[in-house]
Amino acid sequence: MIKEIVFLNSNAQKWKRFEKLLNSAKTSNPNEIADLFIEITDDLAYSRTFYKRSATTAYLNSLALKAYRLIYKNKKESYKRLITFWTIELPLIYKEKRANIIYSLLIFLIAIGIGAISAANNIDFVRIILGDQYVDMTLENIKNNDPMAVYKSMQQTDMFFFISLNNIYVSFLAFIYGIFLSVGTAYVLFSNGIMLGSFQYFFYEHGVFTESVLTIWIHGTLEIWAIVVAGASGLVMGNSILFPKTYSRLHSFTQASKMGTKMVIGLVPIFIVAAFLEGFVTRHTEFPDVLRLSIILLSAGFIVWYFFLYPEKVFRQKILNN
Repeated sequence: MIKEIVFLNSNAQKWKRFEKLLNSAKTSNPNEIADLFIEITDDLAYSRTFYKRSATTAYLNSLALKAYRLIYKNKKESYKRLITFWTIELPLIYKEKRANIIYSLLIFLIAIGIGAISAANNIDFVRIILGDQYVDMTLENIKNNDPMAVYKSMQQTDMFFFISLNNIYVSFLAFIYGIFLSVGTAYVLFSNGIMLGSFQYFFYEHGVFTESVLTIWIHGTLEIWAIVVAGASGLVMGNSILFPKTYSRLHSFTQASKMGTKMVIGLVPIFIVAAFLEGFVTRHTEFPDVLRLSIILLSAGFIVWYFFLYPEKVFRQKILNN
């Protein structure tokens, strides 16, 4: 009994502090709760060993149980939060920032047109944009009746990881360059659009346009769209500085940066899928044209659904719930 009293007195303050933290869990430090939970379970194990039927053991048991339920509940909420991010929060952001997505797409399409027209009117333009080495290699591939051979040149897994990282890097640039009053983002969109326009005209000029579309756009549909949306996130951030509305520029920029970051994070799975397609599927130019076209149309259908149709549904549901 005396030993139990000593045990109780030496730990009572810690237990009371832990109980107080549990009662104010929303405002408490989760790391402190986790650390104390470990100590409480140690104390409970000790108490069960030496004072199995005592009030001290019962108290520690109820305290540990309460902490466990709280931690488990928070864990479930974190999983739920992850799901709602993709199914509700992100679609609502795409709905709210649709105008920025359209502006980004327009910049990209104009750049594609400029790239194609420039390639059509200047024989050296494609070499300036794509480089002599790539052009000469592709001309040799066309001569050998395998114009898309470049997609077969790298080991599949290495290609997947390289492309994933490169695409994420490009999207990050499109976003972060928005800090330069949206001009930096427009530059990234414009340069990539001109490259794509001249690239596609090059294949058109050499009579393999259809083959290039059925090959490149297997992965390019998702990849290019993700770059457009990443550009939109950069415009969101840049425009928040130019047009802060009723907020201070700092507050407007802070809020837009958070929203833009979410938009870019939401693109990571799309870039991974695009990289998978480019690394493991695009290289199979022997696949039937119907299959290749189906992959392209499915990708385009997903874009229309997730970025335009589904956000409308989520928005209407939100209005009804409110």
